[in-house]
Amino acid sequence: MEAEAVTFGVLGAVTAGRGPEALALKGPRHRAVLARLILARRRVVPVARMVEDLWEAPPPRAVGAVRTFVGDLRRVLEPDRPPRAPARLLVTEGPGYALRAAPDAVDAWRFEAAVAEADLLPAAQAPDRLRAALGEWRGPAYAESGTADWARGERSRLTELRLRAVERRAELLVELGRAAEAVPDLDAHLAEHPWREESWRLLALALYRTGRQADALAVLRRARTLLAGRLGIDPGPRLRRLEAGILAQDPDLDPPDEPADAAARLWARTTEAYDRTVAAGARARLESTVGLLRSLAVTGGGGLEAAREHRMTAVQAAEETGDAELTARVIGAYDVPANWTRSDDPELARRIVDAAERTLVALPGDPAADAARCRLLATVALESRGVRSPRGPRAAAEAERIARRLDDPALLAFALNGVFMQSCTRAGLAPRRDAIGAELTALGIRHGLVNHEVLGHLIRLQARAALADLTAADEHARAVDRLAERHERPLAAVFTAWYLALREAATGSPYDSAEAAYRTAAARLDGAGMPGLERGLLPLALLGLRLARGRPARVDRHADWGPYRPWAEPFALLAEGRDTEARGALRALSEPPPDLLYEALCCAEAALALDLGDRPALRRTYDRLLPASGELAGAGSGLLTFGPVDGWLTAIRRALEA
Repeated sequence: MEAEAVTFGVLGAVTAGRGPEALALKGPRHRAVLARLILARRRVVPVARMVEDLWEAPPPRAVGAVRTFVGDLRRVLEPDRPPRAPARLLVTEGPGYALRAAPDAVDAWRFEAAVAEADLLPAAQAPDRLRAALGEWRGPAYAESGTADWARGERSRLTELRLRAVERRAELLVELGRAAEAVPDLDAHLAEHPWREESWRLLALALYRTGRQADALAVLRRARTLLAGRLGIDPGPRLRRLEAGILAQDPDLDPPDEPADAAARLWARTTEAYDRTVAAGARARLESTVGLLRSLAVTGGGGLEAAREHRMTAVQAAEETGDAELTARVIGAYDVPANWTRSDDPELARRIVDAAERTLVALPGDPAADAARCRLLATVALESRGVRSPRGPRAAAEAERIARRLDDPALLAFALNGVFMQSCTRAGLAPRRDAIGAELTALGIRHGLVNHEVLGHLIRLQARAALADLTAADEHARAVDRLAERHERPLAAVFTAWYLALREAATGSPYDSAEAAYRTAAARLDGAGMPGLERGLLPLALLGLRLARGRPARVDRHADWGPYRPWAEPFALLAEGRDTEARGALRALSEPPPDLLYEALCCAEAALALDLGDRPALRRTYDRLLPASGELAGAGSGLLTFGPVDGWLTAIRRALEA
């Protein structure tokens, strides 16, 4: 059986191996001899030249030492060669030696061949080939010979080729509409090579094309500061043109059209990035991987579910490093805007909150950590949505205070999202939410925060609907649709479709037409990846429609009522004539959770209390609903309505006065 070929590595420490087995190369002089022969690319290196290269002041027996090193290397590389048989790999020829390695036996040679091959491939295939080529690198080329004159030129040549390969791969990804994939590698690349103007340009463009305009502008500002501070130069014309284009939202900078399976493809790439970074413990790229998950989340559907699935794994990987500031950045990097106040995964949310709280305790108390502290507090506020606890509102308020003091628009937008999530602790808070939405919209427009601009319009849609100002809500719905189409935010259309159904129900459209609109909107939720929104929403909307139109409840207890079943079950018991059990179920109801359906569930409880003549429940629901007088019950969700709150208040007063 023929022995496996020997392979060599110089993209890092000098190595030799046979299959999976690493070969022992003895001391640094042996490795230097091997490196010098590899650099010669199968050509002969005279012994005299090798002596000059290996020693600044050669010892008296330097030639004999070289021959000894070569003999030792031959025994390692060809251990089965018979005595006095000529060497076939490390050969003697003329005045010196040559290493006759196969063309694919040296990592540096394979790297160069792969980069050249990528230039000839179709654009869609080239990034993967370049990624494989870059995977050959284990450290600086000829790492142990870094100061040697004979290695300096080759080290520089290979390093420049590697840097251009990173940039070429990023450029291809951006051109192919896969900008989010380019961000992690460019982040890590610039951390080591901050003078690369082309990398700064590509990173800013990639961020802009993933809807992160503010981050793109921040990158360009950072580039200007570093170039001026370290090199004393201004950014070149390409960087300046890009900055001007971003500020003007030049359509030429928009991403190319994505194919229909873009989310699935992005998820596959994200998993790959996760495997290459988080699982491998690559701390410098851990934050960027979370950024990729964030980009994936806004695609909706499987992308949103996949982002949730791996988010906690990334947080755990960061915690395992023992670096509180890194962990804070990883937790806080997932600033995906959210306008629904019920969690899709309560258990995951609880674990994220716990990790954020642990990290808050571990963070240093100096002002330099304030931005990280703000993001952690905003995360606590966001992930505590729908949970009745004083911690969520306190965290939201503290995050907002820090963000305003730091005067950071992106940070303030994140903090305000947390404030919004904690703005449903009682009825009648639609005006407060409207103000939050207005500020988010203004921040988004002024600072290029597209995701938060969309969020601001959605919040205002909800708030104006609650305040029965459907004309203004219509304007915000149209703004959401325009932004969603331009910036490819598919999840936004789910909410505007539900708003149109709410409008049908609230404006007196025929019952059948309103019911059909709700069912059509519900179909949009299929595969959207938002179980916290989807579960129980359609039956609750239909219950509200029936009650608002003065029809019997007619609850289908076999429907998926999700978290709203406690409010549905008593209606089913009433319909079956089991009044005593219905009364017991009514009295067992807890206060509705602090979310956007608070008023709707209060109305459902009021309807039960009216049917049963339960005076304590009537007084309780009256007090809860009174602050929302003048509003449309449930319309603060932007999804459904139980009719005017004042109608319910009047009915309750009459029942209590009877």
